[in-house]
Order: sequence, then structure tokens, then C-alpha cells
Amino acid sequence: SSADSVALALQRVFYNLQHSKKSVGTKALTKSFGWDALDAFTQHDVQELDRVLCDNLEEKMKGTIVDGEVPRLFRGKLQNFVKCINVDFSSVREEEFYDLSLNVKGCKNIEESLMKYVEVEKLDGENKYMADGHGLQ
Repeated sequence: SSADSVALALQRVFYNLQHSKKSVGTKALTKSFGWDALDAFTQHDVQELDRVLCDNLEEKMKGTIVDGEVPRLFRGKLQNFVKCINVDFSSVREEEFYDLSLNVKGCKNIEESLMKYVEVEKLDGENKYMADGHGLQ
């Protein structure tokens, strides 16, 4: 039904934000997520909202001409690369993501935060890497 449609509820919120001179309510959008009154007062982080929204939109788009557009637009891929110092072992693992958890504290801008995200990290102490055939490294 239209009352359960996340896409329609989201479209209405954005339309009203653009055209209304009054504050815009989000009750219909909240209800479309399947959340009840109690859920509305539970703190949800933006990543959880994004996941619920994208999952719902992907499900609604299945079998339509826009099937697959949500991941095409919003999914990224990254590679985790590990190279051991003491043994001849390296590993590359690819993973998909819809969001990144960036540290912003102490960063002047998003570029600096992204540079910190991809900087080399030494895995030692309790953070050692289990290298196949070589144990903890």
C-alpha cells in the first residue's frame, strides 16, 4: 500500500521540504520503515537508517527496470591488503560497502579523514594477523 511505501514516503518528505513553508513531519516515513511509536523514540544511527532505506528500496525495485540501481549507485568496493614483515605472506581481500566509518576528530576536511582511513597500519601486539601456514604475525 502507499502507506507502507518507503520510496513514496521519502519522496513526500523531500517534496514538502522543498515546497512547504512549515516544518515537515516524518511520521509517514517512520511508519513506512515498519517502526512503531516506540521505535520512533529509539535512537537509530544514520548507518542503520541508510541500511533500512537501501534494503527496502532494493526489495521494491526487484523485477522492475530499475532493479540493481541502488547497489550500482551506492555500493563501493575496497581492498584490504596485508603483507607480513617476518614471513613471505601477503593477502588481498575485497569487500563491498555502502558506508564508511571515518574518523573526523582532528581532521581538517573529508580528504584528510579519507587519507587516515587508507593509511598503513602495523598489526602487532593483540592486533596480530593470522597468516595461513605461518600463525600469528
